[in-house]
Amino acid sequence: MAGIDTTEPSKAAPARSFALRRGQLWYYFGPAFVASIAYIDPGNFATNIDGGTRFGYKLLWVLLWSNAMAILVQYLSAKLGIVTGRTLPQNCRDQFSRPTVIGLWIAAEFSAMATDLAEFLGAALGFYLLFGSQWMALGFSHTEVMLIAAVITAVCVFAILALELYGFRSVELVIMGFVCIIGFCYAIEVFLVHPNWPLAVKYTLLPTIDHDSLYIAIGMLGATVMPHVVYLHSGLVQPRVRAATEYERISSLQKGITRFLHLRYELVDVFAAMNGAWLVNSAMIIMAAAVFAGLKHPVSSIEDAYQTLSPLLGRFAAVTFAVALLCSGLASSTVGTMAGQMILEGFLEVKFSIFLRRFITLLPALLVIAMGLDPLRILILSQVVLSFTLPFALVPLIILTGRKKLMDGFANGGVLQSLGWLTIAIIITLNGLLLWQLVQG
Repeated sequence: MAGIDTTEPSKAAPARSFALRRGQLWYYFGPAFVASIAYIDPGNFATNIDGGTRFGYKLLWVLLWSNAMAILVQYLSAKLGIVTGRTLPQNCRDQFSRPTVIGLWIAAEFSAMATDLAEFLGAALGFYLLFGSQWMALGFSHTEVMLIAAVITAVCVFAILALELYGFRSVELVIMGFVCIIGFCYAIEVFLVHPNWPLAVKYTLLPTIDHDSLYIAIGMLGATVMPHVVYLHSGLVQPRVRAATEYERISSLQKGITRFLHLRYELVDVFAAMNGAWLVNSAMIIMAAAVFAGLKHPVSSIEDAYQTLSPLLGRFAAVTFAVALLCSGLASSTVGTMAGQMILEGFLEVKFSIFLRRFITLLPALLVIAMGLDPLRILILSQVVLSFTLPFALVPLIILTGRKKLMDGFANGGVLQSLGWLTIAIIITLNGLLLWQLVQG
């Protein structure tokens, strides 16, 4: 991944025990939290608000199982990067045939474009909700204000990306800060809405789905198990991997211990980050179910959600919602750009400016805004697209992490490999059901 390597060799030095140390644990915290922002991005806002509004608490179980899949997938992605010292796209390029690599790259680019569209739209919407009324009071139209918000979003994302010049850890800490703000905002929202907790617990544990809720359930799955961060996480661990490989003269046994300890730290990182994202996602559905479900005039857009919160719960609740959306959009747009660059460079073995990548991926979102299309519907559609591109990221990941020759003694065991294939089977089955539903009208 592009950027200055800011690892601290003294902290990443080969371990001499298997104990988890607090100082080292903090040093290794970060990659999973950067990846987790994709699990609480504007696409999640769209699918969770729509799901909670239309079906109440009934789809909370989708988030629970999606989160279990996300923990498995993100750990395997990090594992591949730690053991091989290369990203998932780079490993695909090394291990598979050229036609297969090109096909995987095309699918990865589709997922990156769908992600960029959702995240950039979300950030622009956040700016619009917070400041749009002042601009419209000056005579600007809704579309013009959204375009202004899009330009401001672009400037902010470029500024966050520029932090990498001061070291990638700076970017990690900023993203982790955004995650904390989003979590805090939704903790406030849940406190304000007084949800039906027994019902929320019931539907978290009890799977319930029907013909009407299948589309949004698959959208929620695509929004939670995001394909672009499957690729990204294998690259996010690389700065720490490179720091550890500075010690080339250590024994192979000591190298194995170092990798093992890195994997243990990363597993803690994944559990903390993914479960935090799951709680935020659940809070989104709970808020929507408690406030929007059963209203005489159903909430049909993110703007409706914002405008409905104010009279029901007060201006503070509405502003908190908009701040969370803005932070989500800015952080996830930054992460999406990083993932897109890694995908392009890894699969095609080319160097590409991350700023140019961000500029190019602005164009679809600006087109959607200029055409005045409904952001909520575009966001949900983008998440369904992500669900269909997921297998193209997961199948290579499971194959590669199961190869003993590649993984140098860290290959997946039978249970882990079976869980990986089960995850893929569930996703493909749900996608097939959605296609059948669409064919049947």
